[in-house]
Formats: sequence, C-alpha cells, structure tokens
Amino acid sequence: MPRFSVIVPCYRVQAYLSECLDSVLAQSYRDLEVIAVDDRSPDDCGAILDEYAARDPRVKVLHLPENVGLGRARNAGLPHATGDYLLFLDSDDTLTPGALGAIADRLAESGDPDVLVFDYARTYWWGGTRRNALAEVLAEAGPDAFTAAGYPRILDLLMVVWNKVYRREFTEAEGFAFPPGYYEDTPWTFPVMLSARRIAALDRICLNYRQRRQGNILSTTSRKHFDVHDQYERVFAFLDERPALDSWRPYLHRKMGEHCLDILAKPDRLPPADKAEFFRRTADLFRRLKPADARVDGEVAVLEGGWAAYRLRRQAGRAARGAARRAGSVRRAAAARTRAGWASLHARRPLDPELVVYSASAHRGLLGDPAAVYRAARRIAPQLRGVWVVRDAETAAGLPPDVEHVIAGTRRCAEVMARASFLVNDVNWTGVPAKRPGSVHIHTHQGTPLKYLGADLLDKPGARLGVDVPQLLRQADRWDHSLVASRHSELVYERAYPCHFASARTGSPRNDVLVTGGTGDFRRRHGIPDDHTVVLYAPTRRDYRRGGHVDRLDVARFAAGLGEGHTLVVRLHPALASGPARGLGLTELARRGVVVDATDEPDLPDVLLAADALVTDYSSVMFDYANLDRPIVIHADDWEVHRRTRGVYFDLLAEPPGHVALSQGELALLFASGRWRDEESARLRSVFRSRYCEFEDGRAAERVVRTLLLGEPMPGAGIRLPGQAATGRDALTRA
Repeated sequence: MPRFSVIVPCYRVQAYLSECLDSVLAQSYRDLEVIAVDDRSPDDCGAILDEYAARDPRVKVLHLPENVGLGRARNAGLPHATGDYLLFLDSDDTLTPGALGAIADRLAESGDPDVLVFDYARTYWWGGTRRNALAEVLAEAGPDAFTAAGYPRILDLLMVVWNKVYRREFTEAEGFAFPPGYYEDTPWTFPVMLSARRIAALDRICLNYRQRRQGNILSTTSRKHFDVHDQYERVFAFLDERPALDSWRPYLHRKMGEHCLDILAKPDRLPPADKAEFFRRTADLFRRLKPADARVDGEVAVLEGGWAAYRLRRQAGRAARGAARRAGSVRRAAAARTRAGWASLHARRPLDPELVVYSASAHRGLLGDPAAVYRAARRIAPQLRGVWVVRDAETAAGLPPDVEHVIAGTRRCAEVMARASFLVNDVNWTGVPAKRPGSVHIHTHQGTPLKYLGADLLDKPGARLGVDVPQLLRQADRWDHSLVASRHSELVYERAYPCHFASARTGSPRNDVLVTGGTGDFRRRHGIPDDHTVVLYAPTRRDYRRGGHVDRLDVARFAAGLGEGHTLVVRLHPALASGPARGLGLTELARRGVVVDATDEPDLPDVLLAADALVTDYSSVMFDYANLDRPIVIHADDWEVHRRTRGVYFDLLAEPPGHVALSQGELALLFASGRWRDEESARLRSVFRSRYCEFEDGRAAERVVRTLLLGEPMPGAGIRLPGQAATGRDALTRA
C-alpha cells in the first residue's frame, strides 16, 4: 500500500499535463501511486495518460465514458486509491521538487493527522511567481497537531482542495465526496476541516498553482458562477446533520457573504446583465441562512440593503480610490518640492567639515562596507560626527542606542544631507537633494563584480528589467571615489559607470575582519557544536526567471549527504529572502534542524567566519570568502544560461576559486570523496585570491578614514583618476 495516492483529473490540459505528471513521478519520494482520470477530454489527454501508464507502473488511468466535471472526476478516482493519504492535484499545476518527501516527513513528525495543510505559490504565464500572501498562517501554526477550533486562523487560507493531503481512512469514514459544479471545493474543504480531529501545517511551498492567461475556469465570464450559492447550501446542510458544529454557523455565514461579494466584485466573473440577479440571490441566501447570533457588519452589511445601494457604494468607493490616487500624487509632488526647499534653505549654510552621512542597502541599517567605515571612523577620528540614514522608525529601533540617525525623506534628513561634507553609501542615493559642490561622495559598492552592471546591462534586456540605466548613471555622477578590492573591480566599475569618479584602491572595508582572522558568535547563537564542519550554501538570484528564484539544489538531500559531524548553513540572496525560495522548504528545514537558515543574519562576515567551506553559484560572496583562504566549491549547473542572460566579466569555470560541480551528483561526490579541500582546491583558491582580493590587507576601513575623510597619507593607499579609455574595456573578457 503506497503512502500517497495522487488523484489527477484531466480535461483539456494537454499543454500542461506532461509537466504535471513529471512533477509527481520525478519526486525523490517514490512511495506513491497516480490515479489519472481522463474526464472524456476532447484533446490528447487520454493518449498522454496511457503513454505514462505504459512507462511507469505507478500510474493508473481511468477513461470516463462521458464528461462529468472536476468534482465527479475526483470522485471517480477515489475508489481506486489505496494510499494512506490522498492528494488532489489539478492537471495544470505541479508539485515542487522534494514536496512529497517534506510532506511525508511532516506527517510522521505530527503523528499522521487527518489533514496536513501545505503552502503554495502562484506561477504566472508571463514567468512571475508569488507566494501565498497568508503564508504566515502556516508558520505560526506550530509543530503540534490542532483542530480548526483550536487554531481558527487555518480557515483564513484559501479553502481549496489541492493545498492539503487527507488521511484516506478519515475521508472514507466521514463519507466525504465532491458535488458537481464550479465551486465544488467549498462543500469539501469546510466539512473536512471542521470535522478533522487532528490538523497539521507545513510551512513549505509544495505546489505551483498555475495562473493561466486564458482558460482558467473560475476566471471565465459565465452564469455558472451562480453555482456558489448551491455549494454553500450544501455546507449548511452538512451543519444540519452535525449539531455539534452549530457554533461554526456565524463564521460560515460571514464567509459565504464575503465569498459571494468577492465574485460579484471581480470584473471577469459575471456577465454585467446578471450581476443584479446574483446580488439579489446572495442577499436572499444570506438572510435565510443567517444564525440568530450572527453579527452583520463591515463588508457583508451591504447584503442587508438593496442592489441600488450596493452599486452606489461601489461607485463611491471607486471615486474615493481615484481621488486618493490623485491626492497622493499631489502630496508626493508637494513633499518633493518641500524637501527641495528644506535642502535649499540649508544649502545656504556652509558644509560641516566633520559631518559624515552613511547609508547601506537602501537605508536598511548599519550594514556592509559603510558600517565598517563608520566603526573605524569612531575609533580613529572621534571628532567626526557620523549620522545614518535609515528607511523607517522600525529600522531605527534596531540600531545601537548611541548611533545617531535620521529617517529617509524627512525634513531632518534633508537638513543633514545638505550640510554633510562626506556621504558614504553602497548603493546609489535616490530621492535626495542635489549634491552640493565641495561635498564628497564615497561609493563602496556591494562586493566584487562577476555579473554585468550599469551601462553593460544595455544589451541584456532580461537582466536590466526594471532598471533605468540612464538614471542609474546620472545617480553615479555623484560619486567622487569608488572603492575597489582589485584591478579587476577597478576596470569593471570604470567601464560599467562611465562617470567622473576616482578609483580608490583601498580594499573592501567589511572584509577587514576576514583578512585579520576575526571571530564571531554565529556558531554559539545557533547551537552548532565546535567540532562540526560547517558548510555554507549561498546561492544568488537568477535574472532569467521573473522573481529571481530557481531551485537549483535539493538542500535537504545535500545536507543528509554531508553526514554526521556536518552542519549546512543556507543564506539566500537578499532579493529572495521574502519570496518562494524561503517557502520551498528552507523555513521548514530550519525548523526541523536539518539546516541553519542564515538569510536574515545582518552581519555577513560573522556567517562567513563560522563556515569551514563555501558552496555557491555566481554570488559575489565567493570573493569575500576567498579572503579566509578556506575551501570554495562552485555549483554551476546552469552556467551557460546565466552567462548568456546576465553577462559576466570573466569565465568562472575557467578560473574558479575551487572545484566546480555541474550537477548535484557531482557536488555530492566532491564532498563524499574529500576533494573539496584537496591540494588542487587550495591551488585554485590561491590564484583566484591573488587576482580578485589584490588590495585586501585588513586595513581597508582605516585607509578610507585616513585618506578620504581626513586627507592623511597612508602606505598602501592607491587613489587614481578614472580612465574611460578603450584600454580599460579591452582588458576585460567580454562574455
């Protein structure tokens, strides 16, 4: 008897069916069966299913004699299911890699609950991906099983059938089945969730919910949406049979009203001529099923009025939103004029020779190179006053109490920036007053570049999506000094940003602690044993995928392959920190102790110091980590795609900082064999470090303070005027 029975009803999905089936059959967890139901599909779905059944004995195919619809097609598959758990997968959706393994682990951990709810992501036809907006409901559910009454927030999630697995014995004992109709999920999910004695949650994206440009049945304009009324009648009929569930009537009454009003409000659901009738039917049902103790307020209160009143309210809402948008535009323009006025007022006052304004990572706090310069300035030149620009009060609250700061966009921020003699930032200043003559802008960047930047993105339309290159260069015109860690960086920045700055051969201030052999407390804070070998996995974002996330590595399998005495630490690119990459398993794996999630760690050097080896793909973290002279392994299974779409300044596979793995299998072999830290690895790392960490000597922050802020001489500093001549361009490999 298999662990999972995956029931897949099929109708007019031949374009997506193979991808759906492959996502199931390629799961690393193999203990499953697929019950594929051909709902008399007029296209080639039936033939595709038969081909899969001939190749894989886990696939069973049912050919229905007539089209019965989604719900009844699922019902047809139920008697053929023999698995412990049922999973209903729509045939245009896909399971994410490792999903069934994660579900199986969570079921075992929670003692085989009646229902397990997992997360999903919407995947759009144009390439975008968006995680379920209520993912925190799963994260906050905790590790133990619960009931809907014990954790009612679980019902705030989308009440659909496909984001859950169900214990088959439970559904059979309760006699659950799908009715016909458009909204057949409603009278399945509510009764199931309210009846389940034990529910568990899995905070992991296990399913990609395809958002088709056309062909989605619920986005089709039709009178069939009136079906929602019949489905809620069935939900309340179920309550009639279960008096013990009567306390749920007020909740479901409000849910019904909200659901119907949502359908009515969407422009693509109901024919315009039928909307008044839909409203009246909804209002009649709402009044008829109203419990005595129901509160009718907020949005659903309109159902106690008439159609005319509803239309007036909708029109007033649209008018108010339009007015708010116009008022917002006016306020923003006025605020910009006001800020310019504030800055102009203070621009009449002389620059403060001892005032330095800092910012990092779009005002996200005391981070990176600017933070290293700030700390060095406080030690070397305490007469200098350092002020940080932060994005909001919440960020300000996270600063040490003795750090002076201003909030971006405020009058005080404009005043301080207008008076500052020095401005230190690792990204371009935006929305700030014009740079005053005599002020000095020091640009630190965010690491050594492998991937194309600035003007070099002009012939890479995918990589520059959302990037206004001319505006980027106008902002770079503010730079006076560009900090570099090597001549490679110097040439790249002078080509990518053809502006009038001087290159400062200082090294990267944030890497001083790596060069001098500093210590951190990352291991202690995360409970990592002293004798463990820590492997850090730090993937970067991909420009060839909207949203930037591509699942290149089965992290759980890699962690398991490292074996006893090893700890795998994962740090995602900041652009991926709140998206699907976290939900595709990292959060859940970290909760279970399979890996340590270091994505939110503010101090990158602290994470690097804790690691005995680095595995990365094309992240600039490899240049920082090379300063530690510890093993680096490059996982480059999509190098050619990445190189062509983003553009790179040198061939990483030809001059890597360590061994290169072109697949997860090769990566596993490198660690199993011990080659990841052999003599060849050390040789490659030495060559790489000598070229790309050329100016890193542990005194970069001091060098910036003494030479650029105080104007003192210091051995080892190299300040030269930029050269935008063709020789600089020719010195780089144009990939």
